[in-house]
Amino acid sequence: MIGFRALEEGDLPQIEAWLRRDHVAAWWRDPLEIAVDKRRAAIEGRRDVDHYLIVDGDRPVGMIQTYLVADHPDWGELVGAEPEAAGVDLFIGETDAVGRGLGPQVLREFAQRIVFARPETTAAVATVEDANRRSWRAFEKAGFRHVRDVEEDGLPHRLMRLDRRYAQ
Repeated sequence: MIGFRALEEGDLPQIEAWLRRDHVAAWWRDPLEIAVDKRRAAIEGRRDVDHYLIVDGDRPVGMIQTYLVADHPDWGELVGAEPEAAGVDLFIGETDAVGRGLGPQVLREFAQRIVFARPETTAAVATVEDANRRSWRAFEKAGFRHVRDVEEDGLPHRLMRLDRRYAQ
């Protein structure tokens, strides 16, 4: 059973270890120190992003985050998402949990239980590097659709979107 637990300060060493793994580091572009500092800032309430551990049974296997586009208007403008949408990003950190269909299940459950728990949220959106086929296929299998191509950080990305009405 998939669960989500709010990220805590004590989880940061695990997040750092996952970010060092080749299959995560290949796609998570922030330098390691900055990535960990961003999570710490959010835990301390200095950043408008909600972070969760992805828990499979009782085992943490990755991290997922969400944020309102309204709190990040520059990003919303860049990708063409309305302020009422919520961004979603994730990684599966445990190597043995990759490639077994966990990603789509995590995305579906997270959208239903966390993202759309806010009644004002219209959609869940994510930018996925075009070259990261495994990731954008996971989003598609979870019901997200590719709505347009965008450039982010100088790289081609797919804007993936799950509208509230299709998330049930």
